[in-house]
Amino acid sequence: VGMGYVGIPAACLFADVKGFTVVGIQRKSKRSGWKIDLLNRGKNPIGGDEPGLNKLIEKVVKKNTFHVTDDFNECKNADAILIDVQTPTDEKGIPHYESLKEVSKKIGKTMPNDVLVVIESTVAPGTTEHIVKPILERESRMKAGPDFSLAFSYERVMVGRLLHNITKLPRIVGGIDNKSTERALALYKHIVQAPLYSTDSLTAEVSKVVENTYRDVNIAFAN
Repeated sequence: VGMGYVGIPAACLFADVKGFTVVGIQRKSKRSGWKIDLLNRGKNPIGGDEPGLNKLIEKVVKKNTFHVTDDFNECKNADAILIDVQTPTDEKGIPHYESLKEVSKKIGKTMPNDVLVVIESTVAPGTTEHIVKPILERESRMKAGPDFSLAFSYERVMVGRLLHNITKLPRIVGGIDNKSTERALALYKHIVQAPLYSTDSLTAEVSKVVENTYRDVNIAFAN
């Protein structure tokens, strides 16, 4: 869910795995709805030079293992659902989770029993457990853990190195329970060619914040 810098390459990498079929869900808005038709024609909506991405999109569309829609009813048949929506901050640094809450609500209304939901968007520590989990439980009338799995695992994306960073860099995977963590690890093993580190969802969220902070401090120091 969310066809941007994270969602597109991740979806296409999974769509290239033998036996996998991937559906990308993109809101049909004035700002980004045009991506749906472009991706379904096998074209890359991401500008600039992204090594390997153009050919990968064209390949999985031709194989009929990847297509894009705005219909959340596609979640009804999902084994795993990845959330890759924007979580911007305002001028005061306050995160805005409107998109995350909206898609969580729509996913909760349509997701099947025993599905795995993974949040890949950058979020503040505690978001998986205290924002996304309650929405999914309320809308689905199911319980996280016994009825479905929930995890957080972030991307280290960089423009110009999208496929490389997803496949070649180590990944931290944190679930709300052991089963969720194990299922998410099993999923990412299909596309990540680097070590996978298991933890809980809160620790994974803290790791993302620490990484971003460390990078920002070093950039500020260099400037």
